[in-house]
Amino acid sequence: MNKGKTFIIGDIHGCLNMLKRLIDKISWQPHQDRLIFLGDYIDRGEDAKGVVNFLLELADISPQVDFLMGNHEMMFLDYLANRNRSRFIVNGGEQTIKSYRKDNPDNEEEAPEDHLKFFKGLRLFLELDDYYIVHAGFKPNISITKQTHLDMLWIRDLFIYSKYNFGKKVIYGHTPFKEPCIMDNKIGIDTGAVYGNKLTCLEIPEMRFHSVEAPR
Repeated sequence: MNKGKTFIIGDIHGCLNMLKRLIDKISWQPHQDRLIFLGDYIDRGEDAKGVVNFLLELADISPQVDFLMGNHEMMFLDYLANRNRSRFIVNGGEQTIKSYRKDNPDNEEEAPEDHLKFFKGLRLFLELDDYYIVHAGFKPNISITKQTHLDMLWIRDLFIYSKYNFGKKVIYGHTPFKEPCIMDNKIGIDTGAVYGNKLTCLEIPEMRFHSVEAPR
């Protein structure tokens, strides 16, 4: 049983420098602490490929790193499968494609095989002793086992403004706030890294927030 700390990191969106600074700041112990990422690793920011490379490096040095899927990873998988390609592009996907083609502009393959395996292996949610961890949230008045992947990846207001008790407090990303959104039934930790604000990590059980500011 893991007796260390658990660090949960919000939406990164290609902001590799901020991610590296945050990992340095939280004093994560790879063989003792758990590290969970909430999804949206790509799009809008400049270095989606670098972010995924770095995440894979973290997973190589610790068995206690978990990655959730965000709606942007799902859009990228749809794009690669020739589905809803325009939706991916208008939601910041062009920056991701540029990132993958930067070192080889003539390469039509948008992601290497290990990255594709990473995207396809992402989880929709995690259950901890006292928390549910999910990218976007859950639909109120529906059991966790009956939630759809669309809600877990895309839901916003219906979840955010709900006071519904899901049985455990929900930690989520997806919807950016200037500061972590702390409510009785949920905690939102997407603090708009790619929009010039900051990248945030929640440390539990201490309920301590760590963050790094976007470059000015």
